[in-house]
Amino acid sequence: MQFKLDILAFGAHPDDVELSASGTILKHISQGKTVGIVDLTQGEMGSRGTIETRYEEAKNAAKILGVNYRHNLKMEDGFLENTKENLLKIVQQIRLLKPEIVLANAIEDRHPDHAKGSKLVSEACFLAGLVKVETTYNGIKQEAHRPKNVYHYIQDRYIKPDFVIDVTDFYTQKMHSILAYKTQFFNPEQNGPKTPISGQDFLDFLTGRMSEMGRVIGVSYAEGFSVERTPGVESLFELK
Repeated sequence: MQFKLDILAFGAHPDDVELSASGTILKHISQGKTVGIVDLTQGEMGSRGTIETRYEEAKNAAKILGVNYRHNLKMEDGFLENTKENLLKIVQQIRLLKPEIVLANAIEDRHPDHAKGSKLVSEACFLAGLVKVETTYNGIKQEAHRPKNVYHYIQDRYIKPDFVIDVTDFYTQKMHSILAYKTQFFNPEQNGPKTPISGQDFLDFLTGRMSEMGRVIGVSYAEGFSVERTPGVESLFELK
């Protein structure tokens, strides 16, 4: 397999991308962009659900979003580490899919895997552009490729965004992609221990966060991102 994506979104766990960046993904897909998701871990340390249910839920969420690709790197949930092996797994995916833009976890957050995943992906994006870092796929040597930009979505803890994207038209579909994870989020038909994300209050929080991000640009809902380098625009009038 060899094809090029416009955007590749990484998440430390299945559902990270849906929770914080799926509105942005849906918007760009509607504009004809190709998008993929790579989950670093299987979410096996979660208090609810199993590896099997997480895979099924991730598959269903991907269908709702309409992404072109989804893959799991099977790193260790809860013990995500910045190792050469893990970095090269990410480099391989970047070189395989050749995205222009990479979306990554929040630079800091409640779950330690989020910040670790953020750092892993950022470093891998740099390493993927070094010709002397060698990787193969199906026995074939891969060419170096470095994405043009890496943007970090905002998760549980508030981080002041460097920019926000209007996702008002995609709010409902975003929530459907989140609720595809039936074992993880509010679902009266599911039993399991109560967690910080399993109640209706968490879904209300997500809506409130998107509303907060949207308010600053005069729209109903938005998603926020932080940047690694200062972005540029062609005109002052392109800014809302």
